[in-house]
Amino acid sequence: MSSIPPFGGFGLGLRRTHYADFLDSDVPVDFVEVISENYMVDGGRPLRILEQVRAKHPVIIHGVSMSIGSAGGLDGEYLAKLKRLEQRIDPLWVSDHLCWTRTSAHNSHDLLPLPLTHEALEVVCDNIDRAQSSLGRPMLFENPSSYLTFPEDEFAEWEFLSEMVRRTGCYLLLDVNNIYVSAQNHGFSADDYLAGLPLERVRQIHLAGHTPKSPERDIVIDTHDREVCDDVWALYSKAMTIIEQPVATMIERDDKIPPLPELLEELDRARSLAKQAVPA
Repeated sequence: MSSIPPFGGFGLGLRRTHYADFLDSDVPVDFVEVISENYMVDGGRPLRILEQVRAKHPVIIHGVSMSIGSAGGLDGEYLAKLKRLEQRIDPLWVSDHLCWTRTSAHNSHDLLPLPLTHEALEVVCDNIDRAQSSLGRPMLFENPSSYLTFPEDEFAEWEFLSEMVRRTGCYLLLDVNNIYVSAQNHGFSADDYLAGLPLERVRQIHLAGHTPKSPERDIVIDTHDREVCDDVWALYSKAMTIIEQPVATMIERDDKIPPLPELLEELDRARSLAKQAVPA
């Protein structure tokens, strides 16, 4: 199976709010990322717009419903639709999440956590092997944000991801905000998390905002509805000093989406921090 070469661009998630901006002007980004499931159809306006944007920018397709942790295996119809989209768009790469989202009869539309056990690792690796074989290319998988752990856990999350990568040959989409959120919720060190990963397999970084702890709620929630906070920017800078290859950096915003210039300002901050970071 082919490898994924490093790519050091800076991009945004393509959201409906900004369709006109991308169609009518030259937006200063190196790529856009789209939610796969929104375009896994045979036609319609969103797909036509995506094809028009693809003529101007490289595209990453990022899934939320593959359910790579499903014990019953992957949905063949889902894989077939994803393959058709991949062939139509020719993306930079295809990514999804380390999570499960469905049973045989129900899709939760939530990114649900996995127990970090040897048994779960076997399931995940078998499913990744099937997905990559179906697509004929390696995939990226994103570290989740989490709000609970399982008493039967046998790995730290970074250990689980490292073994997953080693066994399947997949790559990592490193969500820096998710590392921060999970570290705050579970009390582990974000630095230990970064140090424990096979960073040479990282090809993309996500940056996003979250809802902090409050007197009413003693957890941090990954909401993607506000600016990236200073602590996450600091963790991004740290990551960029220890990742040796170029990586693609993206700002995610899925709710309370601001005008495009505000997101481009955040992206400029990422560019500046990446430029200042010198890999060790």
